[in-house]
Amino acid sequence: MIKRRMVMTGTIAAVVATAAAAEQSTDLRGEVVFEGGSAIPEGIVKVSLEGPDVRPDGQHDAYQTNVSSNGHLRAINFSLSGPADLLASSNLQIVARLERADGWLLARGSAKLVVGSTVEVTLNKVMY
Repeated sequence: MIKRRMVMTGTIAAVVATAAAAEQSTDLRGEVVFEGGSAIPEGIVKVSLEGPDVRPDGQHDAYQTNVSSNGHLRAINFSLSGPADLLASSNLQIVARLERADGWLLARGSAKLVVGSTVEVTLNKVMY
């Protein structure tokens, strides 16, 4: 009876470990710069992972980060996390939006995601 419990416990542990490995997250690192090498204007830089494989149901809120810009920095580093199986998709891109405190969009940029390399997103002024 004791041997059966140990075998059963070992089997359950192996299944849990396999499931956890399948859902391991991968960190994406990159930087946001402003067009022409200028300082990034003051505001909030919202960086997100977008693509057809990212569900809009709010379950993937971890694929977004907000970073403040004080108007003096020429580059802002960011980090996002996501499951390795999602990040293996070739249809993903990193999108950065620079907004004023009132939500007005000042600049936007995007770059194709290449897993394993640092992503650089260039913000371009929005024309209204």
